[in-house]
Amino acid sequence: MSTTLWLIRHGETEWTISGQHTGRTDIALTENGRKQALSLKSRLEHQNFDQVFTSPLQRAHETCVLAGLGEQAQIEPDLMEWNYGVYEGLTTPEILKAEPDWSLWTSDVENGETAAQVQKRVSGLLERLTAQGGTIALFAHGHILRSLIGVWIHNDVRLGENLALDTASVSVLDIHRGARVLRRLNA
Repeated sequence: MSTTLWLIRHGETEWTISGQHTGRTDIALTENGRKQALSLKSRLEHQNFDQVFTSPLQRAHETCVLAGLGEQAQIEPDLMEWNYGVYEGLTTPEILKAEPDWSLWTSDVENGETAAQVQKRVSGLLERLTAQGGTIALFAHGHILRSLIGVWIHNDVRLGENLALDTASVSVLDIHRGARVLRRLNA
């Protein structure tokens, strides 16, 4: 059975507005974030999903519920955002002041996850999902979804550095002529 993955990023939070790295901090959606999540409902209502998975963090789960797929959703811990360790809550400019060559995609993260660790986590998740097959919705976070795309199309989590995903965006991973493809990005 073929696999199609719909990647849905959660709606806006206070930290997405400020640009703070929001990994494991369980922050709520803003009012605008809730409106964004509700707007997903009309974009997703005509799509049948065999399964729906969401990160356990409230911003992703609430987005799933407001998008109309909460009753079908199962919590998937591997959809958690990157663990930013000591950089949790900091903006990239703040981090670069202390560590000018820092990049989430290539640097070690003290008390957090490395790209290699995220690659292993995402690869395992994709193996499980492709074994199940079908059309699957995944509600999660910017960096982990970018990582999923990188592993899906190039088997390299670091490709995610070159992608951008807006809040409440939809991307679609699919199979075309036997190859893993990125069918839609950041819609």
